[in-house]
Amino acid sequence: MVHAAAAGGSGGSGFTTILFLLLLFGVVYFLMIRPQQKRRREAQSMQSALGPGDQIVTIGGLHGTVVSIDDDVATLEVAPGVVVKFARPAIARVLPKPEPVVDTDEVLVEDEPVIEEHPVIVDDTTADKSKKD
Repeated sequence: MVHAAAAGGSGGSGFTTILFLLLLFGVVYFLMIRPQQKRRREAQSMQSALGPGDQIVTIGGLHGTVVSIDDDVATLEVAPGVVVKFARPAIARVLPKPEPVVDTDEVLVEDEPVIEEHPVIVDDTTADKSKKD
């Protein structure tokens, strides 16, 4: 009879094990698989939006400018006159376009307060009297 009672109690343990495994799979899915899929989709959309003139960085850290894009190959200019070909998935990120330079001679700044300078008057007569004594 003791053996029959032990066998009857293990039925709940099997359900708990299955529930624990399902819960563990759910945690792994939401913490690892789903974010990886999101990063992969973002990388594919970034690589499909590439065009000539974009400044990029490869997964190896090489900076360059896109010259042309084919199906699987991106042609980059890494230095003046130096052109190399990379696989599209090797492009890690696109650098932001530089801001246009504004000519500072033409910009008038009206928000800065005007500080008036007062002349400093030094009385030399007291300094000369102390030297004579």
